[in-house]
Amino acid sequence: MAEKQVDVAILGSGTAGLNATSKVGPSGKNFLLINGGEPGTTCARVGCMPSKALIQVAEDYHRRTHLDRYGVDGHTELTIDIPEAMEHVQDLRDNFVDRVLTNSTDNMGEKFVEAYAKFIDPHTLELDSGDKVIAKKIVIATGSRPIIPPAWEVFGHKVLTTDTFFELEDLPKSVAVIGLGVIGLELGQSLSRLDIDVCGFDMAQTIGGTSDPEVSKMALETIQREFPIYLGEAVEITEEGKQLRVTAGANSVVVDKVLASLGRTPNVDNLALENAGIELDEQGIPLFNPNTMQCGSSHIFIAGDVNGERPILHEAGDEGKIAGYNAAHDEVVGFKRKVPLAINFCDPNICLVGASYSDLDLQKTAIGEVKLAPVGRAQIMGQSRGIIRIYGDKSTGIILGSEMITTRGENLAHLLNWAISQQLTVGDLIRLPFYHPVIEEALQAALNNLYAQVDVKNESPIKELYPL
Repeated sequence: MAEKQVDVAILGSGTAGLNATSKVGPSGKNFLLINGGEPGTTCARVGCMPSKALIQVAEDYHRRTHLDRYGVDGHTELTIDIPEAMEHVQDLRDNFVDRVLTNSTDNMGEKFVEAYAKFIDPHTLELDSGDKVIAKKIVIATGSRPIIPPAWEVFGHKVLTTDTFFELEDLPKSVAVIGLGVIGLELGQSLSRLDIDVCGFDMAQTIGGTSDPEVSKMALETIQREFPIYLGEAVEITEEGKQLRVTAGANSVVVDKVLASLGRTPNVDNLALENAGIELDEQGIPLFNPNTMQCGSSHIFIAGDVNGERPILHEAGDEGKIAGYNAAHDEVVGFKRKVPLAINFCDPNICLVGASYSDLDLQKTAIGEVKLAPVGRAQIMGQSRGIIRIYGDKSTGIILGSEMITTRGENLAHLLNWAISQQLTVGDLIRLPFYHPVIEEALQAALNNLYAQVDVKNESPIKELYPL
């Protein structure tokens, strides 16, 4: 049994772990990056990237259903080779994973160890190889895995998760998607657009994480045009021959496969955290400071999906950098976190920026709104279903947040996020140029609607900049 002493041990080589090494390495500290399971990030292997590849295939194939309105003939003869499409998705996925590995762990030599680790005491880790690592500082960045209810495990390969979906060489004829958050909506809509028979289920009363009643209503009406959605009831699964029967209240369907998109659970259960000397919450997750990533006042830091706080790639990257910086320095420093941003790449995009509707004090909030139907560019694109709602402080006009379902929402959401990050007011934003005709004009209309409701008014930008 070998024993190694290091300044910093980083558990997990995903986005958070790799970003932690980017701060620890240049500091000159001696470190080990220890990873159990498949190397490469969740994003590249089973998350952001392969899902977007499938979405692109599905969107391109789906466009055939609109071509007749433009006078394009022959579109009804178009077909898709699903195994070839899946091979394309997997080829892209493999390229993304290879790129991650080539630029990270492949070049670390002995600083990268492929093994599972658990705590023996607050400073000592035991690897499944039998070796031990004694570290002055430890960063926990072990990621997460898809949730599968224990009762569903008996159905074996008939229940898919993102860990198994992207390994399929062909797609089933019918799928029930259970859980209509980000991945459920994205893959559910893509499957439907690839001519798979899809039904969606969720115990919540809304889809896509929305809380604004107008956005939630529009999202449900829009996505439900593509496949049936059943909300508000717990799901039961039973075997029916070679298929599965999925039942939620009075609704029941028989399908070939179930896609379980019920969220992800942190990979902490095999770390023996009871030996780490840190305080845990009821779910066994270490309590930590989100600005320092420090667990209590200890030498242990936690970053990425494993802490269950902000399971999004750019947040995991930030957390890894914060944890890595603090693990490499004697003084623990707090860092300001980014304004929340969540984008669902279903079509139209569902986006949450800054404060969500459920976070607001409605007595102190003004809400600007525009529906996409009359927006010229949206009509030209054939993408005029949607709504944008922007929240501002009624007294100051400062932009607080937004929920929206709109084409090119991924771009509009960034613009609003940057504005909130700069603490801009609605007056500041309507002074900026909006070209014609662009989807950003929908944002302009919502801002104008919001501006009319706030107390603080700015001088007309035309009068100020170009006096007549």
